[in-house]
Formats: sequence, C-alpha cells, structure tokens
Amino acid sequence: MGLMFLELLCLWRLWGKYVYGETSIFSNYGLVTTTANLREFANGLAIGFCFCLSLFFLEAVCGWINIVSPSLNLFKVTLEGLFSALGIALAEELLFRGWLWDELRRDYPTKIAIWANALLFALLHFIKPVNEIIRTLVTFPALVILGIALVKAKLRCNNRLGISIGIHAGLVWGYYIFNVGELIEYSDRVPAWITGIDRNPIAGITGLIFLSVLTLGISRFRFRTN
Repeated sequence: MGLMFLELLCLWRLWGKYVYGETSIFSNYGLVTTTANLREFANGLAIGFCFCLSLFFLEAVCGWINIVSPSLNLFKVTLEGLFSALGIALAEELLFRGWLWDELRRDYPTKIAIWANALLFALLHFIKPVNEIIRTLVTFPALVILGIALVKAKLRCNNRLGISIGIHAGLVWGYYIFNVGELIEYSDRVPAWITGIDRNPIAGITGLIFLSVLTLGISRFRFRTN
C-alpha cells in the first residue's frame, strides 16, 4: 500500500503538469506547508480524537461499555496508533479531498460535488470480498456523513487540507487506542445496533449521531482563515 501511494504521488504530479499545465498540483489539492494549515491540522486532530473519546465516555456513563485496564503497553499502542492514523488520514484525504475533490469541483456545482465525493468515499471502502461487504454495509451511512464533514471542513478553511487530515487522523487514532489497546468491554445491556454492530462504533446509531453532530458543527463553526 505504501508503494502504491508513492506511485500515486508521482502520477498526480504528472497529471497536474500534463493535463492542467500546473507544476504545483498539490497546492491545488490543499496540501500546503503554511502556519494556517499546520494549525488547522492540529485543531482537527484534537477535534477528531475528542469526538471519539466523548463517544466512548458517553457509552461508559450509560453503562453500555466498561472501561478496563489495558492488556497491552498503552504508550506503545498510543504511539503506533498515532503513526497509523496519520498515514491512513494523509493517504485517504489526499485521494478523496485532494485529487478527487479537485476533479469534481472543476465539472460540477459545489453541492453535487460534495455528495459525489462523500458517496464515492463510502463506496470505495467496500472493495473487499462479498461476505465482508454484506457484514460491513451498515457503516455506509456513517461513511457518507463523515465524507461530507471532511469536505465541508476543507471548504471552511479556504480549501486547505490540514483540517480534514487532522479530523480523520484523530478519529482513527482514538478508535485504535480503545480497540487495539483493548480498553473496552461491551456490557450487552443494549442491542448492538446502538453501540455498533461487530463492535464498530460507526456501525451503530450512537456513532451515526456523533458524526452528524460533527458535520453540523463544522457547517456552523467559523474557523480562522488567516
């Protein structure tokens, strides 16, 4: 996967140069090394992580899950999770909110481009064996909502990509710590469709509500744009 991503980086550069005559295509995608973009990335990382933390905290308060002592080295899990989350978020955001968004916005009105981007983001997560597609299909609505949130976050930050990478990484990081670190046990006091089918938070109504709140908050919150 790492080699494929490096190949994509080279292909995107050639695409920008020979299709659009642009030598700085990554700037068009929003990947710029500015103070504003770095600050937005840090803010997004905190937002995503805190949203994930808040989801599990609410479920623990309601008695739906129990927080337990980690069975693994928590520091190691946290560090591994951070690097994994950053890699996943950078690759997916550069693909979906970078290249794909740039292509869609050139040809379609903003609203259509947003929905097309979110739907493709969700659909392409299901390129896997048929039995796994059926089992994970319940995550589709949440992935669409997350896709909308990440596009809107980018638009609210003058098309810079840092905020989207940060939010995506924060959500993945938080889930990685709790899941891989084995910090939670489900009490089975409520049906799985509330907490998440197959113990996947975005496959439950609670996760869906949290992502909807995140999207609404991004749509209404005024980010600093300088």
